[in-house]
Amino acid sequence: MADTCHTPADPIEQGAWARIHGRPKDACPYPLASEERAAWMEGYDGAPRDRAPDLPLAAS
Repeated sequence: MADTCHTPADPIEQGAWARIHGRPKDACPYPLASEERAAWMEGYDGAPRDRAPDLPLAAS
């Protein structure tokens, strides 16, 4: 059985695939300000876009 490697069709999965395979973040194939680019970056970063970034814990 041949080992095939293909890129997923979903932009989120494509971004995750790119990160796993060592591709740079600037390898995103989608145009700036496009919904697909935002989704690709979401997959690459591994964090949903609608979630605010975690803030550092305050020293007590």
